Amino acid sequence: MSSQSSVSATTNRRKIPIWRNPDTVFQVTLLFIFVAVFIALSLSARNFLTLTNLLNIVRQAAPTLIVAVGMTLVITTGGIDLSVGSGTAVIAVLCAMALQAGWNVPLTIIAMILLGLAIGAINGYFVAFQGIPAFIVTLAMLSMLRGVAQLFTQGYSVPIDPDSAFLWFGRGRVGIIPVPAIIALVVVILGYVILNHTTFGTYITGLGSNEEAVRRSGVNIRRTKLLVYMLSGFVVALGGMVTAARLASGSSYTGVAFELQVIAAVIVGGTNLFGGEGRILGTVLGTLLLAMIGNGLILLRISPFYQQIIEGMIILLAIWFNLSLSGRWLRGR
Repeated sequence: MSSQSSVSATTNRRKIPIWRNPDTVFQVTLLFIFVAVFIALSLSARNFLTLTNLLNIVRQAAPTLIVAVGMTLVITTGGIDLSVGSGTAVIAVLCAMALQAGWNVPLTIIAMILLGLAIGAINGYFVAFQGIPAFIVTLAMLSMLRGVAQLFTQGYSVPIDPDSAFLWFGRGRVGIIPVPAIIALVVVILGYVILNHTTFGTYITGLGSNEEAVRRSGVNIRRTKLLVYMLSGFVVALGGMVTAARLASGSSYTGVAFELQVIAAVIVGGTNLFGGEGRILGTVLGTLLLAMIGNGLILLRISPFYQQIIEGMIILLAIWFNLSLSGRWLRGR
């Protein structure tokens, strides 16, 4: 398929009636499910529908949402980043160690962001310039970063001074809104603008739908992939710092299986696992839906093991529903 035909297909998809557009149908369905679950938990779980609990859900979901925005961009290119959990742990550990060593807060933040960008750049280099599959590269990085975190901590947590101003990023409020939620909102807005309203975002989508067509259009696809993975590293740094600030410590056990939570939120939100279609707003709903379900199960005093079962079912159904809608649209075309 040529670049022109790819653009035509996308344009035709946008011109079809809104009630037949699979994107719209999926988003409306996901919103309906979100509202239905919210109402069900409000009626069945005591203390769920309280301001304190709702703000707690948002605060706890913020690191996942921050990292999930970057994961949405990566998956839209047809890639994957399995290193986000271990990256979060390394950032949290080194952040705590830097503060403990007497670094000031601005210097610590800048250093952690540069470290996150470096991690993303390493992933991006091997994926884009060496042609190694993203799954293999980021799986190896997952193992290495977790080992680095364990090496620095020797299995112990590194505490952060309770009086440190850094804790404001994880525990502070602006009015009644938790600071982590504000950071997540800013990241979501930036992610949405990048993906949907910039040329760079068009390239990201094009890489996932037809990489060869994008290359023939004169786009430097290697540089584009590198930048996408660096963006993923950037949000991992933010998520790691928010997590460290919320827990007031850094631990090598931070972010265990975190990559699965992030990928689940992105896929539930409707981003195509095979690339070519990303939904930032869907990622927001997917993240909050999973966080809300987890919180509700705790309030209902249901075994936490059921949460994994339910999340797995939700992911499977979301993928099935997404692919079914896309399949119907393609058959109609």
